Amino acid sequence: MDNDMPKDEDEWKQKLTPEQYHILREKGTEVPFTGALLKEKRMGLYTCAACGNVLFASDAKFDSGTGWPSFDHAIPGATNLIEDDSMGIKRTEVVCARCGSHLGHLFNDGPAETTGKRYCINSVCLDLKPKKE
Repeated sequence: MDNDMPKDEDEWKQKLTPEQYHILREKGTEVPFTGALLKEKRMGLYTCAACGNVLFASDAKFDSGTGWPSFDHAIPGATNLIEDDSMGIKRTEVVCARCGSHLGHLFNDGPAETTGKRYCINSVCLDLKPKKE
């Protein structure tokens, strides 16, 4: 890990907004249809709001109608998948491979013409680095 990465939860609390901390570090979820990046159409790269790790390219984004930004694939090696049965159902949690922060969940109901996967990601967990024209 790099030297700028927070070393404990107190440092994460100082670095992140309260909403970011709740979702990224405490595995919360933002209210559907409220995220700033839900309807974002600009080309670029989506990075982890906690550590800056590049997670998704804009060409992987699609409108799932679920209320959260959705992607059909992640940048290879950018995320880790963890079995999650915290709500009494089997789900797959998506975390940043660099800092371990919670991003959202992976479902098997994405576009069949691509991967069939839907990375359902909290908008507050992402920053968009727009492609320069």
